[in-house]
Amino acid sequence: MEPIRCAWSLGDSLLTAYHDAEWGIPVHNDRVLFEFLILEGAQAGLSWLTILKRRESYRQAFAGFDPQAIARFGPRQLKALMANPGVIRNRLKIEGAVKNAQAFLAVCEEQGAFAPYIWSFVDGRPIVNRPAPGQPIPATSPQSDAMSKALKKRGFTFVGSTICYAFMQAAGMVNDHARNCFRAPGAPISRLASTSTERSEHTFSQTFSKKPIDLPAHPANFTAPQPKAAVPAPKRR
Repeated sequence: MEPIRCAWSLGDSLLTAYHDAEWGIPVHNDRVLFEFLILEGAQAGLSWLTILKRRESYRQAFAGFDPQAIARFGPRQLKALMANPGVIRNRLKIEGAVKNAQAFLAVCEEQGAFAPYIWSFVDGRPIVNRPAPGQPIPATSPQSDAMSKALKKRGFTFVGSTICYAFMQAAGMVNDHARNCFRAPGAPISRLASTSTERSEHTFSQTFSKKPIDLPAHPANFTAPQPKAAVPAPKRR
């Protein structure tokens, strides 16, 4: 028997897999947090499915989401990315990824790691909302407002409050699974899946060179296919 899922995850296998294995699961791994920061920024104005389809291309093009490598991208890498059909070829977003890598490393140098800093916006514990099936999900929150303001002050870009809220959902800082979803907090399968997909904290070196390096050139609202039942998808953008 197929489990009950949030309506937005129906209609495409990539959305379903992301919903089941990642959305709402707390992440304390710096590299995974940085990956979501890059992907959520790339998604601005587009559907999340568009980004999921390009996720592996982004992984190759952006050095496995290694912020130390991305922070050193120079004109050659930027030119290659602009010619890469596997990523969103928006110059502001591509240049923003480099700026965000540099700002990310600056936070790591100051705080020792990114995870404790970013989780401080929810006091270190996930916010569990448990919306009713079909209940609209807000695109922002006071916490995402505060995060957006703080990140912008630190030099991050593509970190508006809506993007920050989507990032918080992706990183499990906010859990918006519908209360009847099998991944909702408290569901037996949800507890098992959360344990099996637990991701450990990871930190990066506190220093990096800004000299360009040669790397291989190679990847709100959810705009997702609607399920047959007339249930509105949560608004991420």
